[in-house]
Amino acid sequence: MKNSFFNTKKGKVILPLLFLPIWFFVYHYLQPFTDWLVFSALGLTKGEHLGETLWFFIFEFPKVLLLLTLIIFFVGIIRTFFTPERTRKALEGKRTFTGNVMAAMLGIVTPFCSCSAIPLFLGFVEAGVPLGVTFSFLIAAPMINEVAVVLLYGMFGWKVALIYISTGLTIAITAGWVIGKLKLEKWVEPWVYETKVGHNALGEEKIHFSDRIKSGYDAVKEIVGKVWIYVALGIMVGAGAHGYVPAEFMASFMGKDVWYAVPLSVLIGIPLYSNAAGVVPIVSVLIEKGASLGTALAFMMSVIGLSLPEMIILRKVLKMPLIFTFIAVVGVGIMIVGFLFNWIF
Repeated sequence: MKNSFFNTKKGKVILPLLFLPIWFFVYHYLQPFTDWLVFSALGLTKGEHLGETLWFFIFEFPKVLLLLTLIIFFVGIIRTFFTPERTRKALEGKRTFTGNVMAAMLGIVTPFCSCSAIPLFLGFVEAGVPLGVTFSFLIAAPMINEVAVVLLYGMFGWKVALIYISTGLTIAITAGWVIGKLKLEKWVEPWVYETKVGHNALGEEKIHFSDRIKSGYDAVKEIVGKVWIYVALGIMVGAGAHGYVPAEFMASFMGKDVWYAVPLSVLIGIPLYSNAAGVVPIVSVLIEKGASLGTALAFMMSVIGLSLPEMIILRKVLKMPLIFTFIAVVGVGIMIVGFLFNWIF
């Protein structure tokens, strides 16, 4: 009887309300429990390498998963209002700077992954969305995603998370605007303009709230199911660095006073591939060990925003000069952000 109730529309709405108190209880007592487990039950000592390494992993891993589960659930609900089809229609007919701003904002809430880059690109081109506006969307969508924001909030707090969101949006808007002004349409593969992409009317359907709740559950299952292993690996690397890497070593080549730290971090980050789940825990420890905020953010943005798989996929619709221009414009924007925040903080 209980199971059948929670399978009803009313049950699907009530179930999250029952889990919220449990979530807050576990999250609130996670740190005291970790302290007790590592330093009392296991008898390890604070400040020693093994104790600090183990404490970091046992505390950070469940904390990140708890935050991801909660935020992704609500983002999954929000995304039911922003389907790719509706996004395409919202950007249709928009020009220059206004279109870049809208595209970057929509990129945050619209489902996107590297595998969907080409269908979205084709749909935007067919709808007459300018090339620069399309790039603002393609930059913002992977770079400013819920996983990155949740991890940054969990490890650094809202200040750094908001800095990342605002700078990511600025890069997406500015880079898209610059690409649009350069008039690079000739470097889009000719077949793109001849392709007709079918559109469906799913975005126009009236969706019951219980179905939106289900979308939240599905988002948690899909996204957390995919990224938990990257979270674990990233936090394992971070835990090792937290416990064993001397702060002086990291500060020697990623510190604020090292003039080449930002461009070097971007050059290293561009060819690497990781998602936010894998790179943010490492960035957290880099900062803890002496890397400057601007350098660490520049490294993170280059890894997430200029991922190698996305470049390879986009090669099917873009010629190499446009891809290199895209990398150069975004890379310069990231370096400017890095230098700026190293100067401010």
